[in-house]
Amino acid sequence: MRLSLGYQAPMHPLDRPVWSALTSRQASFAVGGGAALRFPADVSPLAAGADAAVVAALIPAGDDVSLLEAAPPTAPAGVTVIRSALCVQMIAPCLAGGGANVRLEPLNDADAAEMLALATLTRPGPFRARTHALGRFLGIRHGARLVAMAGERLNLDGFHEVSAVCTHPDYRGRGYGAALMRAVAQRMLDQGDTPFLHSYADNAPAIALYRSLGFDVRAEIIHAVWANA
Repeated sequence: MRLSLGYQAPMHPLDRPVWSALTSRQASFAVGGGAALRFPADVSPLAAGADAAVVAALIPAGDDVSLLEAAPPTAPAGVTVIRSALCVQMIAPCLAGGGANVRLEPLNDADAAEMLALATLTRPGPFRARTHALGRFLGIRHGARLVAMAGERLNLDGFHEVSAVCTHPDYRGRGYGAALMRAVAQRMLDQGDTPFLHSYADNAPAIALYRSLGFDVRAEIIHAVWANA
């Protein structure tokens, strides 16, 4: 299904990746209409739109929305900007070789509680109870314990986002994040999509890791979090 809602597409789909996803491959998740769309609150707080007031109207009571755009709209009256942070958006037309040889396993609904707990602990970015429904996730276990994971978030024509890359603090430094990212991104490349991701611009260690895997900066993106005042 493709939505045609009167919102002019950006020059590049990754300039407004949330809108591009919700009007293409992830249209089945779209909540709203006209000039603004968002994911269901239990899936993701991500939202996008051309009209700031309409975006604000999509903020659930007691919750927030996240905008991820090159030039997000100005928050209207009645909205509190909880965060506005500069990010870099990186893409990987191909991947660098190497990496740890570790056992990766697919994660599914049965792993949802563990995935949410790991993301809540490590805070890789917005992660909700059903974020895992956005795509395929891989994990690494130590015994029965889920200690690292990575997966897919935004999915739009020609591009696929690597997201929720996180490792439990007790298991960092073993190359788990890089191994998971390589596997997730390579599957995207094999299917004809270009992997992309987002990182806060001041997170130099993460950006260095992503560069070592083959990602390069494409653009600067603003991550804005809005809540009702």
